[in-house]
Amino acid sequence: MMGLWQQDPLAFFLAFSVLLLSLSLHEWGHAYAAFRFGDGTAQRQGRLTLNPLRHLDPLGTLLLLLVGFGWAKPVPVNPGAFPTYRLGLFVVSVAGILINLFLAVLFALLVRGLVALDPLGVLLAFRGEERSLVGVLALALYFASSINLVLAVFNLLPIPPLDGSKILQSLLPLSWQPLLWRLEQYAWLSFLLILTVLRGPIQEVLALARRAFFGLFLG
Repeated sequence: MMGLWQQDPLAFFLAFSVLLLSLSLHEWGHAYAAFRFGDGTAQRQGRLTLNPLRHLDPLGTLLLLLVGFGWAKPVPVNPGAFPTYRLGLFVVSVAGILINLFLAVLFALLVRGLVALDPLGVLLAFRGEERSLVGVLALALYFASSINLVLAVFNLLPIPPLDGSKILQSLLPLSWQPLLWRLEQYAWLSFLLILTVLRGPIQEVLALARRAFFGLFLG
């Protein structure tokens, strides 16, 4: 993202706006799914909204800009309110990821449409040689798609307190649940590992996901 700022400030502004919206939609998806499953905790705390100020985590947003992965404020969830614990936990955990995947596909398809409309203009914009309107839009949408793909793949990692750990938790035996919930108290350790020991492997996973995704949709 910071490279995009140097390449084209307008494209950066557009992509950054999508970043804020995407983070908000991700957390709103968790809040809405929990609400539909009978848990009103997020609603009572004002998280059933698309207002970015209710969802953004300053450090998580900054890291997403600087290193390519980050997070927003976790939505509070009370699985005890779900009529079906496993199903409720799974659906609530996967809701935000599915929203980001949908947005990643949508923006990639829009880029593909702009390439068909003005292939030379898009190519020159990606090279930083010319800033046609179509090219700038394509560049911003490409980064918007990449941002949402990163959010989806990063959150799929089975590392507490990321969504992937909750998805895995919903599939594990009920007798394990108390221990797994207690592990949430050490989220700070997970973030420390993500920023240090696991940073390289995670970046490789994200890069592989981007290559596969854009190879599929953009060739």
